[in-house]
Amino acid sequence: MITVKNIIPRKQAENAQTTQYTATNCKTVIDKFTVTNTTGAPVTFSANLVASGGAAAASNCVLSAKSIAAGETYNCPELVGQSLEAGGFISTLAGTATALTISATGREIT
Repeated sequence: MITVKNIIPRKQAENAQTTQYTATNCKTVIDKFTVTNTTGAPVTFSANLVASGGAAAASNCVLSAKSIAAGETYNCPELVGQSLEAGGFISTLAGTATALTISATGREIT
């Protein structure tokens, strides 16, 4: 069964490495991932796709310290089309707290 869902409802990204979504008992394909800078200055954004039992690290970083311009919405082509096996997760890190709004949609396959 395939379920299309908002895997990360719109929220502000934290300025500490934070798990945003975990593929629970399913495989997940990321269809869209957006980052919007709601401030007046550039802010960096990083994202990791981590296998079950792992931790965010350089070896699973797919978007590293990307500068998001003031007012920009970035569509993260580095994440679109990527998949997570059961237990895998998306972890993110914003350069500044309460500056970036993130959102992701995807397909959960069971």
